[in-house]
Amino acid sequence: MDDIIITINRECGSGGGEIARLLGENLGFKVYGRAMLECIEKQFDMTRENLERVKAKKPNWWGEFCNFYKQFGAVGYEIGSSTEVTPKSIYYAEAKVLQELAEKESCIIVGRAGFHIFRDAPNAIHLFIRADRDARVARIANKQNVSLKEAADIVERIDETRNNFVNNVTGISRYDARNYDFVINVTGMLPEKVASFLAENIRFKMRDK
Repeated sequence: MDDIIITINRECGSGGGEIARLLGENLGFKVYGRAMLECIEKQFDMTRENLERVKAKKPNWWGEFCNFYKQFGAVGYEIGSSTEVTPKSIYYAEAKVLQELAEKESCIIVGRAGFHIFRDAPNAIHLFIRADRDARVARIANKQNVSLKEAADIVERIDETRNNFVNNVTGISRYDARNYDFVINVTGMLPEKVASFLAENIRFKMRDK
């Protein structure tokens, strides 16, 4: 197979991160996610936590409008620093890094709105991994050793954060199935089995490309 780009979007608590790692081992692909983008932190001189906080902002059409027209002097009053860090500035920085990585070899990209960055790449496969809410809450409670109520709050907050970011930078919902080649509900399935199933179907799908 020629070099392939696999993007994985996932619901919090679905086990998507673990499945991505196992899929990478199965296919022999490197996996890039949040931990692999430390250069972005250095570029913006911000901690990972602060970057994630910016990315979690809800879409603000007026702010985006002003920031756009400010470039051309169309807004005659101060609306913030020209170097203000926004979800879109982070998105473009991450996109540049990921595109450079993808040019070198086959890889798996977890999150980062990868499905949108590589939406026109003919050698890209886009996956969305989800699970029933109760299963996701139980997994987070067990993994982080917190109560079910605390886990439910975590799931809701992270899902909202991820959807806000995608909506901010793409104008579409990450839950739209049209963004993906495969949407799979992994409730009750072993991550190893899911990774094996996906690897087999990815090989089949890319056979003629």
